[in-house]
Amino acid sequence: MNMKRIRGRHHRAGSGPSRSSNAQTPLNRNHVFDSNGPDLRVRGTAQQLFEKYLQLGRDATGTGDRILAEAYFQHAEHYFRILNAMNQAAEKSQQERTERQQQRQRAYEDRREPRGERSDEEQPSQEQDAEHNAERSSEDDQDHRTAEVEAD
Repeated sequence: MNMKRIRGRHHRAGSGPSRSSNAQTPLNRNHVFDSNGPDLRVRGTAQQLFEKYLQLGRDATGTGDRILAEAYFQHAEHYFRILNAMNQAAEKSQQERTERQQQRQRAYEDRREPRGERSDEEQPSQEQDAEHNAERSSEDDQDHRTAEVEAD
């Protein structure tokens, strides 16, 4: 049996994400795109590319090249759609975060109530808490002094 070392052994099938998969990368406002436009290559964020292609389309319209202008406007529309998708994803994740936060708050409140703890309206203020703690510490100090005197 031939025990030759297998070349590329770290690139086994099924071990990790595949480059050829159609998995979408997370939408990020700072993601930089390489765009091959109709006659030039442009690099930037979706917002920058949208504005750039829109301006190039306006310039082409001004020079009378309707076909090139339409190509630029189509590229601008593509990046406009990407921006809309990013905004929708951001709104959805914000909404999910808010819902999770509300669920955690409700769960926290549910855990507190069965123990007989007071609700927020019945909770003493910080000033009342401080006064109560000061009274308890002075009473504890007095009890401690009394115990020392009785021990002597």
